Amino acid sequence: MSVVPAGALPAGVLTAEEAAPPRPAALGPRARLWPSLAAVYRAQLSRARVARIPLLFVATFQSVGIMILMRGVVDGGGEARAVVAGSSVLVVAFVALNLLAQYFGQLRASGGLDHYATLPVPPAAVVLGAAGAYASFTVPGTVVTAVFGCALFGLPLAHLWVLAAVIPLAGAALAGLGAALGLLAPRPELATLLGQLGMSAALLLGVLPPERMPEAVRLARDLLPSTYGVEAFARTFAPHPDWAHVLGDLAVCGVVGVISLAVATWAYRRAAVR
Repeated sequence: MSVVPAGALPAGVLTAEEAAPPRPAALGPRARLWPSLAAVYRAQLSRARVARIPLLFVATFQSVGIMILMRGVVDGGGEARAVVAGSSVLVVAFVALNLLAQYFGQLRASGGLDHYATLPVPPAAVVLGAAGAYASFTVPGTVVTAVFGCALFGLPLAHLWVLAAVIPLAGAALAGLGAALGLLAPRPELATLLGQLGMSAALLLGVLPPERMPEAVRLARDLLPSTYGVEAFARTFAPHPDWAHVLGDLAVCGVVGVISLAVATWAYRRAAVR
């Protein structure tokens, strides 16, 4: 067998290597959800660390001021429990619903979603990481508000450990709703407006005692995700808490959180491809 140099071949004749189709490049391993979620969470936490002190002060001062105002019209009993529980969860609503809606609205308008779309990060990790970072800032303010409210209205402090379940569950439900509002709003101004309206709804429907509300307003209150976190926390102030109802409210809050975060993930995919 003789070997003919490639330069001696007539034009149009290809060697075996040139005639073979190119092999596709090997792709890297697909990013897993939990490591990606931890990376996004740490990045968002460090990014928002500068604004943490003003954020905690505003959210906490607002809820404490509302309890002081309500102290003049509410003496105790079930109404005091509703005021303290609603004001505590309002700190979560201020951050997870209002600020997260503004953040995703601005991120979409400024093209920041394109940056995340180029990263090997699952969409669920982006939504959950941002929601978890913002909800983490609510923990000190919620605890301070609850302790101050119990001292102001003379409520027991024995079951404040329930906040360890109320904060993440109510935070997940409200953060998913806030992220969905910010991602679905066509303009950042509208996202800010929707976030403010959502926080106002959490204020009016969560802090005010339900016994004094009309029936139509009570039905609207049942549709608000934070209501079940408020109800679960308020039940623990009773002399003998009904733990079955507390667990039931927390379960409903958790289910709503899963649904709202799933909707937010779908909204992120929808906004990222546009």
